[in-house]
Amino acid sequence: MKYLEIPIRTEESLEYARLETYILDTPAEKIRIKKRPMILICPGGGYEKLSYREGEPLAVHFLSKGYHACVLRYSVAPVRYPVPLLELGEAMKTIHQHAEEWSVDRELIFLHGASAGGHLAGMLGAFWNQEWLAERLGTFADHLKPAGLLLSYPVITAREGEGHLPSFRNLLGENWESERMKYSLELLVNKDTPPAFLWHTGTDATVPVINSIRYTMAMQEKGIPAELHIFPEGEHGLSLASPLVERFDGSGVQECCQSWIDLADEWIQRICKKISKKNDLKENENE
Repeated sequence: MKYLEIPIRTEESLEYARLETYILDTPAEKIRIKKRPMILICPGGGYEKLSYREGEPLAVHFLSKGYHACVLRYSVAPVRYPVPLLELGEAMKTIHQHAEEWSVDRELIFLHGASAGGHLAGMLGAFWNQEWLAERLGTFADHLKPAGLLLSYPVITAREGEGHLPSFRNLLGENWESERMKYSLELLVNKDTPPAFLWHTGTDATVPVINSIRYTMAMQEKGIPAELHIFPEGEHGLSLASPLVERFDGSGVQECCQSWIDLADEWIQRICKKISKKNDLKENENE
């Protein structure tokens, strides 16, 4: 496995902004797999900080499943929108630039986002084909398109009484109250939004479960596949929910939620097979 840290820079990026990459490097002559999916991970933290528990532990898990993984340490407050989105786009661009070197399947780049990181991933899912974004990044829109979104207890809605409003305040700054509904993800789902896997707990007191419900309903209305799992108990910010990510005070472990990652692995496999089958059909049509 190769571990690399690649600086991610836009005009307003903070000094620490970087892509932490975990690249499987089994020699090509030793294994049948030539190219692998990539899971790009956006940790949460309310656009105020970045969680370690929602970064490397997930990357290591995905490595164990045969995927490449990377963690984006994106800029947070006092930096404002669109800097985090531009950094995520820059990370996608970087993966495409290194796809041959790293043996990444360009069509199988997935985003995982937890909490506010889920909001960031969802923004790219909504905005990937907007001309301004590709122009700002100097790339092609297709290089910004995720194969799918994995969203763990995501910040979705900016509605009063339902959304995690501090996240929108940190993202948007002084005009956040008048601007926040422009970035309420359930209102941004469109026909080009990638399929999504979501999980949440019914007792999340920080980001209420209605966030994931609203997003799933919006996806259903647009005819886009979305898989939602709601677990009966569990606090916010569980990450893997296993002893691997237990906090010093003993919190962060919830046995009933630990199956989410296995469900997510199965979902990724289904999406990969669906995309591969679609590509095979295209090749047959062109012959």
